[in-house]
Amino acid sequence: MEFSLFLGCTVPNVYPGIEAATRLTMERLGVELLDMDGASCCPAPGAFGSVDRSLWYALGARNLTIAEALEADIMTVCSGCFGTLFEVNHRLKEDPAARERVNGVLAEVGREYRGEREVRHYVDVLYRDIGVDELARAATRPLEGLKVAVHYGCHLLKPSRGRSIDSPERPRMLEELIRATGAETVEYRDQLLCCGGGGGVRGNNPEEAIFIAARKLEEVRRADADLLVNPCSFCTLHYDFSQREMPGGSPEVPIMHYAQFLALAMDMRPEQVGLQYHSVSLAEVLEKVG
Repeated sequence: MEFSLFLGCTVPNVYPGIEAATRLTMERLGVELLDMDGASCCPAPGAFGSVDRSLWYALGARNLTIAEALEADIMTVCSGCFGTLFEVNHRLKEDPAARERVNGVLAEVGREYRGEREVRHYVDVLYRDIGVDELARAATRPLEGLKVAVHYGCHLLKPSRGRSIDSPERPRMLEELIRATGAETVEYRDQLLCCGGGGGVRGNNPEEAIFIAARKLEEVRRADADLLVNPCSFCTLHYDFSQREMPGGSPEVPIMHYAQFLALAMDMRPEQVGLQYHSVSLAEVLEKVG
């Protein structure tokens, strides 16, 4: 099994530990990841897709042509990147006129979108291709005793048209992936609410973005969770950074991408997957798992 690894912007620029965790866990599970040399921003679904759809199509399709040249489906570790690349791929396959217009643009840089590849998310590959039972066997350091709050975010499951990952109203995939590591999951109010940072909100209205994140994290605290685990590099950034920007002295909630969480369960060292560089300390979590 092999995939074209699409890193996007946040991972290489802010959280290279997520990339390390993705590569290490997939290697351990027998999945080969191919580098997408020359890949650009996806581009972001809210910032581009809602403002200039033609540009969104063209830039997204250019990234898709890199995977086509590698002859391997794309795998992302960011839900926003997944949302863009999945939607662009889906719409261009369905709309011949849009596809022709995009290829007219791509021809200027010597590329052609052919619609030959699919777009997958890291956690979806783990859940559907690897399987929960195999992950449980690979978890050689079970994370028993940890109480984990799960954040799905917006772009992994929505819009649901054309996707068959999980129910957007009652998803259970992440809970099953968490429990495969030996950890416990806890439910909390507004669990399916947006992190608050996407769609350009963090950049254009940071106070509102921080307010939404603070509201969710307060519910995570009330649920007595040890940390929040999510599948998106940008949600990780917003939750992690926002806690340094919030007024007051509320207890902080450690944040982890699922790839990093799984890496710990596979007995990889925290420093291998960049946990020491998170804004909110993970020291108490790491002490608890030993």
